[in-house]
Amino acid sequence: MKNVFVFEHPLIQHKISLLRDKNTSTKEFRELVSEVSMLMGYEVTRNIPLQEVEIETPVGVARTKVMYGKKLGIVPILRAGLGMVDGMLRLLPMAKVGHIGLYRDPETLQPVEYYCKLPVDAQERDIVVLDPMLATGGSASAAIKFIKEKGVTSIKLMCLIAAKAGIKRINADHPDVEIYCAAVDEELNDHAYIVPGLGDAGDRLFGTK
Repeated sequence: MKNVFVFEHPLIQHKISLLRDKNTSTKEFRELVSEVSMLMGYEVTRNIPLQEVEIETPVGVARTKVMYGKKLGIVPILRAGLGMVDGMLRLLPMAKVGHIGLYRDPETLQPVEYYCKLPVDAQERDIVVLDPMLATGGSASAAIKFIKEKGVTSIKLMCLIAAKAGIKRINADHPDVEIYCAAVDEELNDHAYIVPGLGDAGDRLFGTK
């Protein structure tokens, strides 16, 4: 597995444990996804370039640093990816948000696109794709493909839990894309759900089944 970054920070690991718990309520689950997303976003943006500027403080002039270079964009994969948006925006309120709608065909397990809308200047931005669960990797790979077709060249994938099969799929289809996650699980079941995983992230976020 290449280009994979697994966050071992105690706060992230603790909250992932709570997310896995089947007894965690919808309200708590939604809050935890947002919190973990913000904590992970802190690490995902670690390499943003800085430039030195002069800032006038109430008592003098300080030489300090601000972000520069490409602007940021976040693109959740509908619908579960929506749960990660608020956490990222609390950290990066200046980021623009696109959306990609995909669903997995229950028979073929292949991704089907039904919606794709990106910022008009997406090709000028560093894009972070949000998807809580990287299972087979089919949906994430398709989403990244759609984004690349819009001219975007800088893409990262951020998920809560990744299966090894999904990581291998992204590595094969998009070797230039870095994957950020909080845990890597070994297996998929017959329905392509991550085991042990945390269940269907979309259902748990929105209280559906």
